[in-house]
Amino acid sequence: MSPQKLTAELIGTFALVFTGLLAINNEATLLGVAFAHGLIIAVMAMALGTVSGGQFNPAVSVALSLSGHQDWRTTLSFIPAQLIGAALGALAALGVAGPARMQAIGYGTPALSGVTLGGGLLAEVIATAFLVLVIVKVAIHQRHVLGGLIVGLTIVADILATGPLTGAAMNPARAFGPALIGGNWTDQWVYWVGPLLGAAIGALLATFTEGLTPRRVPEQLN
Repeated sequence: MSPQKLTAELIGTFALVFTGLLAINNEATLLGVAFAHGLIIAVMAMALGTVSGGQFNPAVSVALSLSGHQDWRTTLSFIPAQLIGAALGALAALGVAGPARMQAIGYGTPALSGVTLGGGLLAEVIATAFLVLVIVKVAIHQRHVLGGLIVGLTIVADILATGPLTGAAMNPARAFGPALIGGNWTDQWVYWVGPLLGAAIGALLATFTEGLTPRRVPEQLN
């Protein structure tokens, strides 16, 4: 695996966590937090997509392998880079905001609030399924010129819908980085099982409907 691709995945995931945590730290509204996450993914995907595919999410990488758009060797190489990027992003946010302010927001670690464990798990499953379906159908099958922006807007919508309930991680790395730096692993499994299961469902739906859109796979995902 080329170091350029691994670096791209690390940078993109770093940017997601760093931007997301500081938006929360700055007491942005739900809409502000949603757009902070969605826009940083949009711009990073469009900037680094030609290098690594702009995945920045272990669940997305697994989904691409499940749907036949990426070999498992690449996915298994990307995941450690994404997790390291998430941890470094959380550490950088801590360095900027300081321990006191980061502790006040729980280091930005996603957490269940006002929802049962099963309800939170279901929310992460569904939100991630939406995200992966859009990624595969729009960014891969259609290769839409605004694919990165459309994916980012999907993240915005998912956070607006489920953010107050689960933190709307949709990404094991997004949950892992802050948890590692803050030391809070409460319900961490929800943010792995939910997104991975949702990614599998999204990949299945994308594959099932593949014949409805022209298949044009970007070279970097081959």
